[in-house]
Amino acid sequence: MWRQNWTSVNEFILLGFTTHPILQQVLLVLCSAVILATMFGNSLIIYLVWVDSRLHTAMYFFIGNLSFLDMLFTIITVPQMLVHLASGINIITFSRCMAQLNLTLSCGMTECFILALMAYDRYVAICQPLRYPTIMRMQVCIQMAGACWLGGFFNAAALTVVTINFPFCGPNQINHFFCEEPAVLQLACMDTYIVKVLIFALSVIVLIFPFTFIVISYIHIARVVLSMHSARGRQQAFSTCATHLTVVTLFYSTIGFTYLQPQSSHVADQEKRASVFYALVSPMLNPIIYSLRNKDVKGALAKAMGKVS
Repeated sequence: MWRQNWTSVNEFILLGFTTHPILQQVLLVLCSAVILATMFGNSLIIYLVWVDSRLHTAMYFFIGNLSFLDMLFTIITVPQMLVHLASGINIITFSRCMAQLNLTLSCGMTECFILALMAYDRYVAICQPLRYPTIMRMQVCIQMAGACWLGGFFNAAALTVVTINFPFCGPNQINHFFCEEPAVLQLACMDTYIVKVLIFALSVIVLIFPFTFIVISYIHIARVVLSMHSARGRQQAFSTCATHLTVVTLFYSTIGFTYLQPQSSHVADQEKRASVFYALVSPMLNPIIYSLRNKDVKGALAKAMGKVS
């Protein structure tokens, strides 16, 4: 309705990082290596969780969900960037841009919920170990993960519908390497106060509430762990939480910079650089973090390698 009296934009130009030919070739090589490492690492985690019976627990089920989300986010954003770097043509149609915006929002919101579930899993395992098999049985885990996926996609759909109905009449240059909500809103031809309020409200629900839940969970975990008499027990408990805390820190420290501050043009470059971490670096590092610090994953990998050889 808002777009009836405006000349609609049919396509956008993604400015990316640089227009220098040599730098574009360097970025092409680096990003190609990143996507290969991301897809291989996360696929390996999913495979190990699927085939090794020792990993058929709630914690690894959620890790598998996280790996799938990282792969999906990478597929949505990085291949298009590689095509743009290789061809030098950075054009994306309006419909494809909105579809990419919706899917990246869906993945990001779902990941926030999954990370909160992983914290809850650690809380139950450490603070209520006797009730763990009952509370975190697989049927319940599937239902909770399904709710996370549905919640992420429904929230993203609502935000995307509002964005699509804003008028875009030019300029059509997006200061980003993919269609992300704050960068796209900079190009709207009318006041975007309503959608910015909606973004903030959803950010509180999707970012602050899960993060607060994670913090509260780990406060209880720390209280229980510090009261343990066994030094080995404390070390094992902290070790199982360290990987999750590392992933949470990487994810929230960057995505919060983009969505939990007032939107303005002078921070667009900083937001673009921050998004590199949760769009490229974090999905690549997550499998490494889980495999290097987890004996079960390393054992499953050794078992799988033994079967292959």
